[in-house]
Amino acid sequence: MERKYNKQPKLHIRKGDLVKVISGDSKGQEGKVLEIIAESRRAIVEKVNLVSKHTKPNAQNTQGGIVKQEATIDLSNLMLVDPKSGKATRVGRKEVDGKLVRYAKKSGEVIK
Repeated sequence: MERKYNKQPKLHIRKGDLVKVISGDSKGQEGKVLEIIAESRRAIVEKVNLVSKHTKPNAQNTQGGIVKQEATIDLSNLMLVDPKSGKATRVGRKEVDGKLVRYAKKSGEVIK
């Protein structure tokens, strides 16, 4: 799916979007996208796909121990939540006022 001129992949999800997990261990959970890693087509979603990480004592965490944190999740396992209905929707692109914008296919609502 590599493009000819602009090598950055075209993604349906951006940082700050509200998404729903459609498959995997975290199926059904919703959260805000904190970070997108375009090269590996993965995202970090708030309070989704939590893993336990063992940490050594350091300046911030003097005790050390086990810390829960978000792991990356593949973009194919995420769907955007429709701003109007609150359900998962596919994303389309259309031109509005000479600018290409994303819109929810379920309701036709433009995604900010």
